[in-house]
Amino acid sequence: MNLKKLFNPHPNGTGPTTEGCLIVGEVAQAHDGSLGMAHAFIEAIADAGAGAVKFQTHIAAAESTPSEPWRVRFSKQDESRYEYWKRMEFTEAQWHELNRHAAQRGLLFLSSPFSIEAVELLERVGVGAWKVASGEVSNTPLFERMAATGVPILLSTGMSPLAEIDAAVKQVKSYNLPLAVLQCTSSYPCPPEKVGLNLIPFFRERYGCGIGLSDHSGTIYPGLAAAAMGIDLLEVHVTLSREMFGPDVPVSVTTGELRQLVEGVRFIGQMMSHPVDKDVMAREMGPLREMFTKSLVARMDLPVGTVLREEHLTIKKPGTGIPANRLAEIIGCQLKHEVKRDEILQSAAVE
Repeated sequence: MNLKKLFNPHPNGTGPTTEGCLIVGEVAQAHDGSLGMAHAFIEAIADAGAGAVKFQTHIAAAESTPSEPWRVRFSKQDESRYEYWKRMEFTEAQWHELNRHAAQRGLLFLSSPFSIEAVELLERVGVGAWKVASGEVSNTPLFERMAATGVPILLSTGMSPLAEIDAAVKQVKSYNLPLAVLQCTSSYPCPPEKVGLNLIPFFRERYGCGIGLSDHSGTIYPGLAAAAMGIDLLEVHVTLSREMFGPDVPVSVTTGELRQLVEGVRFIGQMMSHPVDKDVMAREMGPLREMFTKSLVARMDLPVGTVLREEHLTIKKPGTGIPANRLAEIIGCQLKHEVKRDEILQSAAVE
């Protein structure tokens, strides 16, 4: 399955998603409830060259209870986690506005729904694919509602055991929907020993679908390594600055780092799509080889008829004469015409 083509928002097949893999800039709650900040993220992610922008769609009353505990108590203005989710909400009109902005900048618009009500809202807004968050993998009713839209599904696996992933993949495939399984570790920030790159080929073989990485390391390194393994999709959290407020800042890359990541993934994609034949390459390097390799050269003036000994010859650039590696076979040969000091020895000069 070619997810790069499937999710490519550019109808002529050009643009930032055509090299390497689709790179998704994850905003999550980094906008902190500010619509203006959400639009600023769209601009920054597009400027960095990514192919998609992803948000999270929270409807507090539909997904949470007032007693929901904080994972980390980070907000001084929200008395409860529920109030925080409430502050993160956008109106349907605002979501439409964000979607239009993303389309104007050539970005695929994605968002993770956290309730059936959020799915219904986003269905009206329009998304390129459903991103199933790690905590929703076992939410069968949510899957069923998303499947009814016929939109491709990106499945995060951050907190799931293998049996749960198997069941979710089986469920999505029963709907005959395009699917990508994303290796993810719900550790914030994720240390290198928990990134789990070994699962990328494992998932590809096990599920036979698109494979990606949802990275929470706060660096570009896992993404570059995963791109070299041929993933179809890479998702990274993005921050405008490491001095910004929010729980995801430590797990995010800056927009400058995102630009580096995009360039790196494109470079890797070019490398992987152009295998090199060493013999062909050597032929193409012929003029360069002559400049950098060496030939047999006369140490002194040598008259015609000289029987060559090792002390008669030295090795110097350029490599336009008898190659240096033929020295042993040239010893004992007789010169057919005279050779001057520092003259490059040619095959025509020896018997």
